[in-house]
Amino acid sequence: MEFNEDKFKAVLLYIINRCENKSNVGKTLICKLLYFSDFNYYEIYEESITNETYLKFERGPYPDHIDDVLNKMIENKEVIFKKEPYYNGTTIHKYYLTNVPDLSLLNTKELSVINNVIDKISDFSANEASNYSHGDMPWMIAEDNEELDYEYVFYRDPEYSVRKYDN
Repeated sequence: MEFNEDKFKAVLLYIINRCENKSNVGKTLICKLLYFSDFNYYEIYEESITNETYLKFERGPYPDHIDDVLNKMIENKEVIFKKEPYYNGTTIHKYYLTNVPDLSLLNTKELSVINNVIDKISDFSANEASNYSHGDMPWMIAEDNEELDYEYVFYRDPEYSVRKYDN
């Protein structure tokens, strides 16, 4: 699987567009939304939306290319980055769009899966989303700092599974 930067950027822009007005959605939660979008899509359709590599980090799955893509988007003035005050004196890394995103790269099935993920976990705190991601089989199986294997979505507990399987 070769990383598709254009698709990754489209998914990222869509997530930011849907969630930028939610005070709890910062970089940590965006990473989890990206992860579940890709891995849920893989479970249903047996392919990833972006072909991104996700790594097992302490706070949950982390997209390998997110920092490079976000930095380019900031440089190109596609998004604005702000550190904002958050809960108990902490800060949150927020991203805001400068223009309406081009969604032409995303098909109806992809948008449906992404929307379902946003609807399910975008109201979580960063800690809740991280803890939730720690229960997903691809994250549980991987070694620290190693790649998460998309194939382990087929061994998910029912709480995480999104595919309808015949008994």
